[in-house]
Amino acid sequence: MLNDLKYPQGARTNRKRKGQGPGTGNGKTAGRGHKGQKARKSGHVRRGFEGGQMPLIQRLAKRGFTNIFRTEYQVVNIGDLNEFAANSKVDKEALTAVGLVRHGDRPVKLLGAGELNIALTITIDKASKSAVAAVEAAGGQVNTIG
Repeated sequence: MLNDLKYPQGARTNRKRKGQGPGTGNGKTAGRGHKGQKARKSGHVRRGFEGGQMPLIQRLAKRGFTNIFRTEYQVVNIGDLNEFAANSKVDKEALTAVGLVRHGDRPVKLLGAGELNIALTITIDKASKSAVAAVEAAGGQVNTIG
């Protein structure tokens, strides 16, 4: 019966009550040892802190940087464009509608992986030379915005 269900023996134990006298085995220092930073009430030591010694993260050399002006392109391969109808116009909105591009407001770059079997007019932010050559070989045209 559901009302007779019980946890197995030993599955639920009471929490240890610290500092409750010598008879408990956890009295006096309450498992914190004697003195020192970790024995204090505010004995939190931040991550990477080495007791005043110069921390490892500051001792190591710094290399490189992050360019905050970098343009992150969404990538579309020409092999993915075969699902469009022949002689259709392909732009960011069309790519977003089909699901090849996730964000319609971010720049898109066309790459030359795969084969294109149909002629398309593609308007896009950026395209690689191999992608442009493959689209033109299939009878299409690539217009770059940027």
